[in-house]
Amino acid sequence: MLARQALKQLRASSSLASRGFAVLTADTINPNIVKAEYAVRGALVLRSNEYENRLANGDKSLPFDKVIPCNIGNPQVLKQEPIEFHRQVLALVNVPGLVDQPEAQKLFQPDAIARAKFYIDNIPGGTGAYGHSKGSAVVREEVARFLQRRDGHPADPEDIYLTDGASPAVQNSLLALIRDENDAIMAPIPQYPLYSAAIAINNGTLVGYYLDESNAWGLDVNELARAVKEARDAGKTVRAMAVINPGNPTGQCLSEKNIKEIIKFCKKENILILADEVYQENVYAEGKKFFSFKKVLRDMGKEYDDVELISFHSTSKGFTGECGRRGGYMELVNIDEDAKDQFYKLMSVNLCSNIDGQLVVGMMTNPPQPGDASYERYAEQRDGTLGSLKRRAEKLVKAFNELEGVTCNETEGAMYTFPNLTLPPKAVEAAKEAGMAPDAFYCMQMLDETGIVVVPGSGFGQKEGTWHFRTTILPPEDAVDDVIEKTSKFHARFMDKYR
Repeated sequence: MLARQALKQLRASSSLASRGFAVLTADTINPNIVKAEYAVRGALVLRSNEYENRLANGDKSLPFDKVIPCNIGNPQVLKQEPIEFHRQVLALVNVPGLVDQPEAQKLFQPDAIARAKFYIDNIPGGTGAYGHSKGSAVVREEVARFLQRRDGHPADPEDIYLTDGASPAVQNSLLALIRDENDAIMAPIPQYPLYSAAIAINNGTLVGYYLDESNAWGLDVNELARAVKEARDAGKTVRAMAVINPGNPTGQCLSEKNIKEIIKFCKKENILILADEVYQENVYAEGKKFFSFKKVLRDMGKEYDDVELISFHSTSKGFTGECGRRGGYMELVNIDEDAKDQFYKLMSVNLCSNIDGQLVVGMMTNPPQPGDASYERYAEQRDGTLGSLKRRAEKLVKAFNELEGVTCNETEGAMYTFPNLTLPPKAVEAAKEAGMAPDAFYCMQMLDETGIVVVPGSGFGQKEGTWHFRTTILPPEDAVDDVIEKTSKFHARFMDKYR
């Protein structure tokens, strides 16, 4: 809703549109684009950008001196340290003449030099040339070996596509699945709005299945059955089910038992599984463990070899945090061979994913090993980042649970907390008068008073009559207390104002 209001304001200010000369306006553009919403970069972000510009230009009138972007899982913008091994290899591959220079031995670790030479020798044309539409063969082989180590089952490099992050892989999968508005895709509610937006753009139908907030955002197969029946009763063909594990925005980790239940359900109902597993390294809760859908599916035996699965991973999350490199991959499992050919054609339209991102995928899935020169520093960075994220998650959840009218489930994994807000009736009425969802109203006032950017739960979907917001756990550890203090003081003022 807020994004549409911003679009209307832009349209009203367009001189071309007002004179009727423009071929492309918000009224004549593909209506599916207008229908799509992406709250993570919505109206709150537009206003935060305005505030950043004002601060950069010396504006002292704002009640804060910086904007804190807690709206998106973008670790390095909040000072997460890049993995040095990755950066050393990229530097050498992008300036290949450095590899054989004597000075390189002083500046770069020997295993980084060796890996760079390997990539230089095996990537025709280097990082500036188009590559294979599936991605570099040597990197896909690295991914396949990683998958085999992780899951204990073989992986075929020919079933792996390297992509510009996981998002284009999800978008292309949905493009392949959705034929018209009668095709439906299941997605969790709350859900990362990539899914609802991409389904809308492709003119499909979103079928939401609700996660159970009272049970740590658990997934109940009975709820899946309800959602499928409701969709089919409405004449929809349910084609696929998206599962985000660990969850975004909800942070839950699925148990092996739960994944088995989902696989059995999808086999029974003939539904393809889209397994979004980009947070697989981000598991913090004691006793919790990441299980991939591929591993559980293969462990269940040949009886389930007809269950179709597409899984996604990314260099943007975990402890890698290389969002700007745009590295990711998808693996096609139990997919028809003719359909694979069509997938390859679809990927070929965009020629190839960027080579730097592909290389980071290779290094993420084939990192330094014990005994390698870079291993000690790599392990230090890996363990330091994950340990810090765990502490930050625990601290934020504890702080939110101490606020009046706020409850927050444990962040078992991923990079977010998703507190539940019980707002005073006067606040709900004020939001209605402002034409905003109550949680969006709350989040906008938080931004205006503190400079902290979060995302209203209404942007992710939520049960009717409930309100939430999502914040990342990514502010630097030495800044978390400041974020908590600002949020707590704002919340107290907001509650007092609308009693």
